[in-house]
Amino acid sequence: MAAEKSVILSTKGLTKVFGFGRNKTLAVDQVDIDIYEGEVVSIVGESGSGKTTLAKMLLGLLKPTEGDIYFQGQLRDIRSRKKKKEYWKNIQAIFQDPYSSYNTFQKIDAVLLDCIRMRGNGKLPYEKKVELMTEACSFVNLKFDELTNKYPFELSGGQMQRLMIARIFLLKPKILVADEPTSMIDACSRATILDFLMQLRNEVGMTVIFITHDIGLAYYVSDTVHIMERGKFVESGTADQVILEPKDFCTQRLISDVPKIHEEWDLSTIEYPS
Repeated sequence: MAAEKSVILSTKGLTKVFGFGRNKTLAVDQVDIDIYEGEVVSIVGESGSGKTTLAKMLLGLLKPTEGDIYFQGQLRDIRSRKKKKEYWKNIQAIFQDPYSSYNTFQKIDAVLLDCIRMRGNGKLPYEKKVELMTEACSFVNLKFDELTNKYPFELSGGQMQRLMIARIFLLKPKILVADEPTSMIDACSRATILDFLMQLRNEVGMTVIFITHDIGLAYYVSDTVHIMERGKFVESGTADQVILEPKDFCTQRLISDVPKIHEEWDLSTIEYPS
């Protein structure tokens, strides 16, 4: 699939350094990546591997120390507020903690209306806006008339994650960055959220970038997988290549760490603090 599509987002030598001198931390180290239109890409790594820092740079939430980011073949320019807002119409995110993703004092109606305005439909009649919000909520099996005038904290974690996807349904960005979007919800809700995201990808041709430590999830959803360790990609390829024929020790360890129900768990790879 990737060969027939054009590159929508790419990086060259992308690097992020935190701190100075002895306290300097190289979080992302000279990362090159090409992400194609409509592709599902997973960036997999343990905590501290640099995957979330990379995601924040792709989103424009962190400034790179070195390197360039290209969007639709052009060097990304988000130096002004106007250009940043325009970029954010095309790239959005779902984060792992739904409770910190909302303004506590903003009702659900306002959250969804902001999305409608962001798409340039702010002048539509209110009845039409309600129709759009109802459709978005229905897509994720929520009822808008049961949510109206409520605050996000009145919902369960699973409902809040589904509301995040309803936002994406309204915004229809070209790229979605999903940073551990299912790590804080139960297994049943996790499968539902993944199915909604895949439906959305299929319906609007959206490119999805999963940031995850879960190599099983990566295999389930991805066209392409990148394994990240200490700020670098140590292995990349199709999901089958990387997970069925792993070459790097880091990939092999991530696969061996996945618990198997009918086998004794191998805890020998766990590093305990001294």
